[in-house]
Amino acid sequence: MRKKSIGATAVALGVAGVTLLGTGSAGSHGYTDSPISRQKLCANGTVSNCGNIQWEPQSVEGPKGFPAGGPADGKICAGGNGPFAQLDDPRGGTWPATSVTAGQSYNFRWQFTARHRTTDFKYYITKNGWNPSQPLTRAALDPQPFLTVPYNSQQPPATLSHSGNLPAGKSGRHLILAVWTVADTANAFYACSDVKF
Repeated sequence: MRKKSIGATAVALGVAGVTLLGTGSAGSHGYTDSPISRQKLCANGTVSNCGNIQWEPQSVEGPKGFPAGGPADGKICAGGNGPFAQLDDPRGGTWPATSVTAGQSYNFRWQFTARHRTTDFKYYITKNGWNPSQPLTRAALDPQPFLTVPYNSQQPPATLSHSGNLPAGKSGRHLILAVWTVADTANAFYACSDVKF
């Protein structure tokens, strides 16, 4: 009788574990590396004093629904995750920036460690005249994404690239916010990339 009880408990725990994994509550799933995101700069050692994000660049997960929902202003780059707050620190506007050309096509690339069914990928950029020494807020972003890539609840491959035109009329330093909206959980993944036109 004792054996059956232990076996039943093990099966129940196994089912609970599978259920938790299936809901996506485990975190850690994807990030951008083109243009290189702040979390990737921390993970590859280009930027130091990053805290836990250096070990988990794929874990910047927060509530979906941006910009109406999602992380609070000033906490967007970390997806609202306190342990990754270093991503929200503008570091005086000195994060390494990828050189880009306004109005030109750019190849955006995501790396995934867990491939969720996906609603879409959206890319926002800061307004001309934004202050790069302040944490990112919705008011600092152009109100509409400059690129939306629908994904129709499909699962992306381990690496996904797609092309789109960068906005014309941008110059100097800007921040691109990439949002990967997951179809089968209540969350999205956030990646901030510093760029220089």
